[in-house]
Amino acid sequence: VQLVESGGGLVQAGGSLRLSCAASGRAFSRYAMGWFRQAPGKEREFVAAISWSVDNTYYADSVKGRFTISRDNDKNTVYLQMNSLKPEDTAVYYCAATGRGYGLTRLGQYDYWGQGTQVTVSS
Repeated sequence: VQLVESGGGLVQAGGSLRLSCAASGRAFSRYAMGWFRQAPGKEREFVAAISWSVDNTYYADSVKGRFTISRDNDKNTVYLQMNSLKPEDTAVYYCAATGRGYGLTRLGQYDYWGQGTQVTVSS
C-alpha cells in the first residue's frame, strides 16, 4: 500500500483544513487507517483512526470535537477534517494503514506510512 497525503498548509488559529490521504496498491478497504502527527522536537503521536468500514472512529483527547476522520473506499482516500485549529496543532501530519485491527493508537501497530504533510497554525 502506498499512501500520499495532501492538503496541508498555513492557516490562522480558529481556521480549518482538510487533509487527504490517497492510497494505491492492495485493497484499501481491507485496512484500518490512522492519522498521526509530529511537532518539532516531539515524538509522533496518534490523532485519529477509522475502521475498515466507516462505523468506528477514534480520536486523541486533544482533537476530540474539533477533528473528524472519514474515508471513501470507492476513492481509496481517507480524510482528516480539522476545525478550530490551534497553534499547538502545528505539526507534520502522517496517514498510516494497518491490517491488524482498528482503533489502534501506537506507531508500531501500523504497517504503511505516507511521507507527511505540513500543517502550520499561526496565532
